[in-house]
Amino acid sequence: MSERKVHTFCRVCEPACGLVASVQGDRLESLRPDPEHPVSRGFACNKGLAGVEIHHDPDRLSHPQRRRADGRLERLGWDDATSQIASRLREIVAAHGPDAVASYIGNPSAFNALIAPAAGAFFGQLGARRSFSSGTQDCANKFAGSEAVFGSSTIHPIPDLENADLVLIFGANPRVSHGSFISIADPARVLKDARKRGARLRFVNPREIESAEPGETILIRPDTDVYLLAALLHELDLLGGFDEAALAAHGAHVAELGAFVSRYPAERAATVTGIPAETIRGLASEIAQAKSCAVHLSTGVNMGRQGTLAYALLHVLSFASGNLDRRGGNILSVGFYEAAKAGRREFSSSYADTEFGRLRKGALPGTLLSQSILDSANPVRALFVVAGNPLLSIAGEARLREAFGALELLVCIDLYPNATSEYADFLLPATDAFERADVNLTGLGLQHEPWVQWTDAVVPARAERREEWWIFARLCQELGLKSALDAGPEPDLWGRIDHMLKSRGHSLEELRESPHGIVFSRPSPGSFFERQIQTPDRRVDCCPPGFAEAIERAERIFRELEREGRSRLKLITRRDPYMHNSWYANLPAMKRGRRDRNRLHVHPADAAERGLADGAKARIWNENGALELEIEHDATLMRGVVALAHGWGHRGAAGMRVAARAPGVNANALLPIGPGSFEPLSSQAFMTGIPVELAPL
Repeated sequence: MSERKVHTFCRVCEPACGLVASVQGDRLESLRPDPEHPVSRGFACNKGLAGVEIHHDPDRLSHPQRRRADGRLERLGWDDATSQIASRLREIVAAHGPDAVASYIGNPSAFNALIAPAAGAFFGQLGARRSFSSGTQDCANKFAGSEAVFGSSTIHPIPDLENADLVLIFGANPRVSHGSFISIADPARVLKDARKRGARLRFVNPREIESAEPGETILIRPDTDVYLLAALLHELDLLGGFDEAALAAHGAHVAELGAFVSRYPAERAATVTGIPAETIRGLASEIAQAKSCAVHLSTGVNMGRQGTLAYALLHVLSFASGNLDRRGGNILSVGFYEAAKAGRREFSSSYADTEFGRLRKGALPGTLLSQSILDSANPVRALFVVAGNPLLSIAGEARLREAFGALELLVCIDLYPNATSEYADFLLPATDAFERADVNLTGLGLQHEPWVQWTDAVVPARAERREEWWIFARLCQELGLKSALDAGPEPDLWGRIDHMLKSRGHSLEELRESPHGIVFSRPSPGSFFERQIQTPDRRVDCCPPGFAEAIERAERIFRELEREGRSRLKLITRRDPYMHNSWYANLPAMKRGRRDRNRLHVHPADAAERGLADGAKARIWNENGALELEIEHDATLMRGVVALAHGWGHRGAAGMRVAARAPGVNANALLPIGPGSFEPLSSQAFMTGIPVELAPL
């Protein structure tokens, strides 16, 4: 049987690197980087290439299953599965109303162009408004921050790394994570090229990260970046480094910004950030003197207590210094569709009063999921989990186990039987990335080199795996709702993409005929202020009135940090080149040797103070929970900081044999839950800078 090559792309993270799949008959044999891809140019990481192992994993879900009264799972056909789910759902809605139904949509849904519209159509017709997502675990602050400053949650100007004189990156380690809210294939190469042409790079992080060369890291205490940003703005103003013409022409609430940041001069910010005042002033001077400065901020800041305010200040730093919409600064990437208007919403209308307080509309805080089931006046009784594992992704595992056990209906749609599905009434097998057609929609508006690519299914879906859109469409049919399948077994699902492409003079037909996709012009400055800003007055809001409470909260937290003892350890998250959230938990190749568990990384001096040798067993705890684990000495950490990778804790993972043998520990056991456990402006969970205690076992 002859082998054929199929051009496709990765669905692990935003860059969507080009891949070549080797296929024999209907079998996916291997994946390799696509050397002819016009953007990724032969680059793909180990995670993307491991997709073939996921595809063939014998522990994958391949048939619908139902949990019997004795707790065991039994196989059933799709017609029976969708009919029985619809019947139970109908009973719950009739007795308790549609708000008794909720959804949790996980991170992989962002890399599947059809999940969001399919889920939206199903839950929208059902009237089920309670939605949770993994977005409130890592990036919700960015949507709220851009909405406040620019009037649209979909405006995220990216750093022009190829032309910047100075690059300033907060809370990101692109060599390991490959970046977020900026799509760059092989970011390590891009940073290396920037250094070669003379650009200066500065990484603000609690550890000496892999992306940085010696002298490039500015060590900062966890969850204090907002004060550094405020101090930089204040010091930049004192240096005369503001672009007064830009502020006058395009800025709003500039005086209010000045009043806010003046609270945090370099000397004061130094007391909580751990960065010497002279270093802060020196960095401000670098920004002022640079020909151009590009800035970026990622999950290391997002996951803190003030991620929205920090991201807003990052935008304002770029704008006030004259580097927004400027070559070598930050430029909006448009790609194949101008999305700014799609995210337009007036900031003041984005919030609603609920039984748990005032919350941002849209995805509810993940840390309220268990409360919404156990403590609500109108509790969630039916939960659909799509491409997610909230038991290991959200804080409060013990409380979530109690909550999931109390549900009348739990439906999990996924590739694997994971920790959450231990409580599922129905497990429905989804297709993987190589068993379905797709478009790389996720990077829209974030691409360093804008492009769009179509992929057909590389191979047919194995066994009884089905695409998520089809599952929701069948449930709609069973409930008598409008369904995509009403038009027949092979409906046209791509009209939205065709419409978006036609706005730029292309079509879906053209895209399908382009094996490496369509490449668009690179982001260019010059029209952002006139065309893209969506605030009512079409100005950059430098200090939105809606931030009044956040500004006062910033001062309260600052005083709390001042009072806090320097010996108190702070927990941060840690990215792992062999894991992606909890995705690769069941792959033997990713669990070899010392990769068999997530160890707590501790600075050798902090470990010595506690009598902990390298490899020692320790107990880490706080008011939220406790873990027993192995420690690893790590001199790259700032003193007083400990780091633990998330996405582990697969104890008793029924059906995932590799994960069960190497479960690791669930870092989220140490995180807060309930009201007060998330940032009010965005619903972003507090996941970094968590106070902990550590002692030998």
